[in-house]
Amino acid sequence: MPADPPLPAAADAIAALAARGDIAVRALLLGERLDLRRLDRAKPLATAPLALALPAAGGVAVLFRYGAAVLFGADEGATARLLAALAPFVAEPFASPETETARLRIGPGPPPAGDEGAIVLPHCAIEHLQLIADVLAKSLVLARYETVMAGMFDRIEPLAAELRARGRVNARGRVLLRQIGVVLGIQHRMVGRAETAEKPELLWDHPELERLHLHLAEEYELRERDRALDRKLDLAGRTVETLLGLVQARSSLRVEWYIVALILAELGLALYTLPPLR
Repeated sequence: MPADPPLPAAADAIAALAARGDIAVRALLLGERLDLRRLDRAKPLATAPLALALPAAGGVAVLFRYGAAVLFGADEGATARLLAALAPFVAEPFASPETETARLRIGPGPPPAGDEGAIVLPHCAIEHLQLIADVLAKSLVLARYETVMAGMFDRIEPLAAELRARGRVNARGRVLLRQIGVVLGIQHRMVGRAETAEKPELLWDHPELERLHLHLAEEYELRERDRALDRKLDLAGRTVETLLGLVQARSSLRVEWYIVALILAELGLALYTLPPLR
């Protein structure tokens, strides 16, 4: 779907940011979803993705439906006000949101010594901010699920070790099914919402930003991290499914023995109640 053109107010917001030259960027992953349809979108700077002005701070916020918010030039007060305003629209908020920071320098020439990690643009438009925000937001999503997968492997590893040492595993099917649900949920969010492996739709209308996107995607290792996480998801899913199959097979065998025991008990009872032969 083509991106909507930036609105006239965007030029004023960008000019205010560009006048600073050195801009703090902060990205936050607030929750599983952000309901952008319910937000007041009367005066957006751009809409794909949604960009809003932060008048009091002279900054810009770019928001994503998968729960991320990226702030440009916002001080602590402006950040707190925005987060409070967004809170009613965040579904399944995280107790400890993932965060990432960066610096944006607007102006000619390389960054000064000691600031080589800054994102440098000779000039800036709202599309540049949207693109930078897209990369930072996807990096946050990957960081979130990298942490989740690390915790999952911590839970799976003892079960695999027990299977290797004892030839059986002591786990409940419900627990393993829950882990499968976690894997499927992560895959759905990565592919269906954040689209971490895909280029942003913004590039369809602004192919001149392709080089900037390639540079930022490499800087934050989006493709490599997405592939690594996908491999971990596949391994975790297959491991849990194998363990679940063993648990279910053991349960089925136990049920079969219960049935045999019941049949024998019923047969014994029937024989006991038969009248004696004369």
